[in-house]
Amino acid sequence: MKKLYINTGGFDAVFNDLKDSFSGELTADHNDYNLQIKSKWTKGSIKGTRFDDQILFMHFDLIFHQDVSLSIESFQSAPVFFVYCESGNITHTFGANSEKKNLKKSQTAILSNSSVINSVLYFESHKRIQFTLLGMPTIPHIKNKDEELSSLVKKRFTNDTGNYIYVGKENTKIAEKLQEFKAVPQKGTVTNLVKKSILKDILHLEIAHHSYNYLSTFDPVVAIAHKKIAEIKKLRDLNFSEILTNMVLASRNYLPKVSKLKYHFPFKPYQKLAS
Repeated sequence: MKKLYINTGGFDAVFNDLKDSFSGELTADHNDYNLQIKSKWTKGSIKGTRFDDQILFMHFDLIFHQDVSLSIESFQSAPVFFVYCESGNITHTFGANSEKKNLKKSQTAILSNSSVINSVLYFESHKRIQFTLLGMPTIPHIKNKDEELSSLVKKRFTNDTGNYIYVGKENTKIAEKLQEFKAVPQKGTVTNLVKKSILKDILHLEIAHHSYNYLSTFDPVVAIAHKKIAEIKKLRDLNFSEILTNMVLASRNYLPKVSKLKYHFPFKPYQKLAS
């Protein structure tokens, strides 16, 4: 297994470490980074964008020719990372000996690490791995209008131990937002504003998704639905001709009594009058 290490710092430092670790060719245009990799042991690309409020977006598309572990130091800004797997498998541990968490296609992982223990990612050889990473710092270096959003992310996706990880199914609304992000043109000031707005929408969706127990919310609805279905089944199984016959028979027995007691005249069935 090939072992790699990333000493974290600013976004520039991270990409320069990735360039050195993967022996790739790095190009940068303002806050956009593109690392193209082609070596004996791996090929593919790592692309990333840093926005002015320190929100990070990265996309990995790699094939390794041998098993690889990537050990990453905790960031000073203590970001929460949202990982969306599109292809392949990723295994994560805090340090070398902790519990392993596996992330597969169409799954999401949420990760934060402010401890002195490194996060370690494991990649299998000869399998294409594609995943998107969205990072939100919880200790921003600058004051900005998104401090409230940063605070909400920190409150929901960090804990006292400094290590937090969640793995679950893909959220379809977030998947749609990611496709919307990728469809935005690459250049221009307006482009950055649109992209940042989409990423903030994703963060709000993640907070909402993990703040409410949707299963509990739907339980009463499901119960009502089952009750209605049972009632429909009962109606479906009834013999309506039999019901009508019983109603007629009941009325023939009941109406004569009512007419005699209330109106003081005898009631004769229709059939006898017709005769």
